[in-house]
Amino acid sequence: MMNESMKILVVDDERVVRDGCHRVLTGKGFDVLMAENGRQAMDILADKLVDVILLDLKMPVMSGEEVLEKACDLYGEIPVIIITGHGTIDTAVGCMKRGAYDFITKPFQIDQFLMTINRAIEKRELEQKARLYEEEKLRNLYDLNLEKSRLKTIINCMANGVMVTNRNMEVVLHNPALMRLLEISEKVENPIAVTRIIDNDRLINTLETIQSEGPSKDAFISQEIKAEKNVLRAISAPALGPEDGIVGTVTVLEDITPFKQLDEMKSDFANMVAHELRSPLMAIRQQDSVLLEGLAGPLQEKQRTFISRGVKKIDQLLELINDLLDIAKIEAGKHVQHQVPTDIEQIIRDTIALLDPRAQEQNIELSVSYQNMARLQADPKGIGEVFTNLITNAINYSPEGGKVVVTAQGLNEYMEIKVKDTGVGILADELPKIFDKFYRVKHPKTRQVLGTGLGLSIVKGIIQAHNGTIDVDSVPDKGTTFRILLPIILDK
Repeated sequence: MMNESMKILVVDDERVVRDGCHRVLTGKGFDVLMAENGRQAMDILADKLVDVILLDLKMPVMSGEEVLEKACDLYGEIPVIIITGHGTIDTAVGCMKRGAYDFITKPFQIDQFLMTINRAIEKRELEQKARLYEEEKLRNLYDLNLEKSRLKTIINCMANGVMVTNRNMEVVLHNPALMRLLEISEKVENPIAVTRIIDNDRLINTLETIQSEGPSKDAFISQEIKAEKNVLRAISAPALGPEDGIVGTVTVLEDITPFKQLDEMKSDFANMVAHELRSPLMAIRQQDSVLLEGLAGPLQEKQRTFISRGVKKIDQLLELINDLLDIAKIEAGKHVQHQVPTDIEQIIRDTIALLDPRAQEQNIELSVSYQNMARLQADPKGIGEVFTNLITNAINYSPEGGKVVVTAQGLNEYMEIKVKDTGVGILADELPKIFDKFYRVKHPKTRQVLGTGLGLSIVKGIIQAHNGTIDVDSVPDKGTTFRILLPIILDK
């Protein structure tokens, strides 16, 4: 392949040969340098970079064989083509054994001459590309080793445990934190079977599922596992190879034992406070009830009013304490449920009958409709608490003359229950917060509504415990709709 940037050095003591080579090669776009003896050739090589050397063997001052020897030692990457006569072909062949690329004989055949030059040029270019590839490979290896060193340093400095497995369920990478969290004292050499490190069937099954089912590359699975005295959160994801193929798994283990202990302490504290408060409050309420019933003597109207107000405040405190106990049980996973086949329609009817007098007092129309009803596997007490809470809220937050509509219908494998009101509504930025503990919607028209801000949090906890969902849709000044989905009992 001819290239005008290629330099060819012609070394021959015959001027006619040098001129002939110069004329032919420059006509093909090459840059031609000339020397009439070996000494000049070596001086040129020391000063300029050339790509091919055309070298005559028989020259004064320094022979071609001497030049070849020095050129091979100093510039071994430059192809050397020997120029020889018919009488010295054996010598040219010997030169090829000592490093020359090829030879051509005088007088030259132009086509053969150019073909030999082009082959030498191609060899030179291929060798240059090979050298560049080799240099790039070395750089890549260096960068890879550097990156591996950095990655190892980062992983080893992490407080969380890291574990990488391959397709054979072998651990191929781990850090010291993993061994500490799993309380493994002996030295572990990778690769090692994951079952030698992890003694938890749920986590092992998760790793196998990730590899066999092939979740999306963004998927991950989080779960809690026990390891000796520690409670760990394990987050596992697929390790991706070429073309996003799964080549293993990556698992990060985090010690959440302190958080678990803190949650337990919080629940114990809430239970203790609630019980210690409820007992004296119940005693005070009973005594006040005795006074109101006149069992301790007749009361004047003013005395009866004060005691009635006190009883009302005590009832509000008892409601708050009961809500706190329910929240603590739900968060601790100890909310006792006796789930049995339940007639959801009957629970709604009973709740409507209980709350209809309150709705009439506030001049609010309370209606209900049913369609395709089915039985649920549910805790009747818990579900009743859900409907009582939602319908009470709908009544409290609706203006006089408003409407509250409850609808229940079966939709294939689940039941949909909606509680819709025409009340003040909820602003869009408040919707994500309404299920938070102690959060209450702020609205000038609802300041008179009393509550703990725990009701909806309890409702959500009960619904989730029944494997259901609850969501809300609201338009300010037009109303709010709560939508519940609960699984039904399917006929076998």
